[in-house]
Amino acid sequence: MLEFLLCSLVTILPDFLFRRYGQNRRWGIEINYFSVWYELRWGITTCVLLTVALITLIFYYHPSTTNVTPMFRTVSILPEFGGRVEEVYVVNLQEVEAGEALFSMSSVSELAAVDKARGTLAETEAAFAVARSDLDEAEGLVVAADSALEQARDDLRRRLEASATNPEVISEEEVDSARNRVASAEGMLASAVANRAATRAELESVLPAERKTAQEALEQARVELGKTVIYAGVDGQLIQFLLQSGDVVNPILRPAGLLIPNDDLASGGSAVQAAFNQLAAPIVKPGTVAEITCLSRPFTIVPMVVTAVQPVIASGQIRPTDQLIDLQDRARPGSLTAQLRPLYPGGMEGLVPGTKCIANAYTNSHELLASGELGFWGSLYYHMVDAVGVVHAIILRIQALITPVKLLVFAGH
Repeated sequence: MLEFLLCSLVTILPDFLFRRYGQNRRWGIEINYFSVWYELRWGITTCVLLTVALITLIFYYHPSTTNVTPMFRTVSILPEFGGRVEEVYVVNLQEVEAGEALFSMSSVSELAAVDKARGTLAETEAAFAVARSDLDEAEGLVVAADSALEQARDDLRRRLEASATNPEVISEEEVDSARNRVASAEGMLASAVANRAATRAELESVLPAERKTAQEALEQARVELGKTVIYAGVDGQLIQFLLQSGDVVNPILRPAGLLIPNDDLASGGSAVQAAFNQLAAPIVKPGTVAEITCLSRPFTIVPMVVTAVQPVIASGQIRPTDQLIDLQDRARPGSLTAQLRPLYPGGMEGLVPGTKCIANAYTNSHELLASGELGFWGSLYYHMVDAVGVVHAIILRIQALITPVKLLVFAGH
């Protein structure tokens, strides 16, 4: 409507003035409701064409969108395993700090696992005492076997000496028997030494490994027991946290609630996400100046600047499936997502995260005009482009004025 009024000033109005004073056609007589469409046909037709051209020019070089929201992040409160809630330490809408306990789950099986791991570790420690006693016993057996071997060798030597001196006194059978006792003593010594080595290896290698395994099992059991208490991962505020003792929670199907980080609750440090038409891709770039007005802060225009533009259109994403993709099934063309931040510090104070906003982006051709690369008609065209941005700025301010009235009076919200 504003564009039509502006265009009518240079089309319909001059045509009417010519008809009135040039052709002496009077309003209400020669020019009436039935004849005005013929009498002012040149002005009306030119006004319609000029209005369409002006609207196209404005909305192309100064794009607008109503899909604007200061998005915020939520953190799901989830246990690492499903179970029944035993005790709840916080309430809904409470401010919590990172590491603060939120609730605990039933820990009967985890406590049993800890007790079992402690028992296994205690058995391993007791096995050390038994192994030390076995090693002492093995050392004694080695000493006894060594003494028996020495005695058997001495007995054999005496018998050999006696047999060499007086063969009639010591028979060959007695000498062979002494040799057998020496061989038996040597075998007993070798067995005692091997038993001592096995006991020492168990004490120095096997049992330490078993103790380390038992300690790791105990640590793992304690870790699993610690998982029964759920803690806050970041500083923030609890939302939709209606958990009660006895409720069943599951990491996949049933979360306990949501946590909104403080960084996202502080709207002054947040960014605004805006979805522009794809035709705005050549215009909306980092550094583009914009303005927004939001429902949570009515009658206010906030100067913004585009800080980032998503390099892809979300509707074009694909992932491998067992079916071929038919592009005609994607009816929605998708939008160009841009991130806007306040042009001045504190510009977003008072804005509620998630509020509905309207945004205008404005083309700035100052550098192009100052470069001197444009001719007369090019400079005139881009001067006009920058000038008509005022029309869009006026429209945004009109929207800021009438939106609360439209919602509160006519929509009845």
